[in-house]
Amino acid sequence: MKVFGEDGRELPAGEVGEIYMRRAEGTPETYKYVGAAARTLQGGWESLGDLGRFDEEGYLYLADRRTDMILVGGSNVYPAEIENALATHPGVSEACCFGVPDAKWGEIGWAAVVIRAGYSVTPETLLEFLRQRLARYKVPRRVDLVSELPRNASGKVLKHYVRALMEERSSGGTP
Repeated sequence: MKVFGEDGRELPAGEVGEIYMRRAEGTPETYKYVGAAARTLQGGWESLGDLGRFDEEGYLYLADRRTDMILVGGSNVYPAEIENALATHPGVSEACCFGVPDAKWGEIGWAAVVIRAGYSVTPETLLEFLRQRLARYKVPRRVDLVSELPRNASGKVLKHYVRALMEERSSGGTP
């Protein structure tokens, strides 16, 4: 496994890029591994779109999916980092963050948050909480409270569905 930058060069430890792997020659393809979603670099390196970094000891850390990354004013923002920060708030049960188009910044972050039973938390409280933990450009511009996050059959949050629900709610429709 290696981490490559957008220019196709291998990145040093600590820098986030796209994670690529290369199967041993003669190894059969695994189910749904190689195909339309895979990107291949010269030399047989293949990616399915995960972003991450290696540390100095060679441990790999996942940052997020390439398609989930939010580009705020030219800076990469990883929704997983925002979701993890929200998860440290005692009143947050779970969170989902995603990017939406913005005329000034290109994209901005938006979070949908489920509040833990027995807690009284406002979106403003959560935004202030994040401002104390994240760089300013990483803090979502909007936080909405929801009763639950929609999931697929395997339990994964359906971010595209959450985004559509939040946009509908914002435009005055019923979520």
